[in-house]
Amino acid sequence: MAVVPLSDASRSTRFPLATVLIVAANAVCFALELNGGDAFVARWSVIPAQISGGHHLITLFTAMYMHGSWSHIIGNMVFLWAFGPAVEDAMNPISYFIFYTFGGIVAMLCQVAIDPHSTIASLGASGAIAAVMGTFLVTYPRDQIKSILILGWFARITFIPAAVLIGVWFVIQLFNAGTVVGHQQIQQGGVAYVAHIGGMIFGALFGRFFESPRQLFK
Repeated sequence: MAVVPLSDASRSTRFPLATVLIVAANAVCFALELNGGDAFVARWSVIPAQISGGHHLITLFTAMYMHGSWSHIIGNMVFLWAFGPAVEDAMNPISYFIFYTFGGIVAMLCQVAIDPHSTIASLGASGAIAAVMGTFLVTYPRDQIKSILILGWFARITFIPAAVLIGVWFVIQLFNAGTVVGHQQIQQGGVAYVAHIGGMIFGALFGRFFESPRQLFK
């Protein structure tokens, strides 16, 4: 079974300028990756051993706009588009971009902290998007998320409460992170579950500080 979130069905939002620009920036960076190849990826991805040594700190920012494959970027952008516009609407485009950036950096630092000597590249927007989801969960827990529910060859549109969808997603990240650490497979690369957890916790704890006063007093 798989669930693909599409949008917040419970509210309409203003045009999500920052979210659109972030999606566009990810698309441009992915095009640069395709053109630049492995050398480009190695230069702008996070290498935990380098960050631990105080080198190439700019990659904490650049890596959140890079992806390892078409499925990686498409999946991340689908999740960003499902949850980003409503969170941006609760903030404003500038505050949202600052929050998104901090969330991505914190998520990357969490991934570095779990294995600071790793030389495996870490990249992707999922940590920052997890921060967006964490804030969404706190701000709009009762909203219905329009989603595609896939069961084998069968697919249908359904509506899932945000608290359920994001809550289950978070539990899966915790379980998978524990499995990876328990089997000492961190050095083998793969999905950055610790970054997802760190990003979501950051968003849940601090996202509301970026929201506008009109949202906080609702």
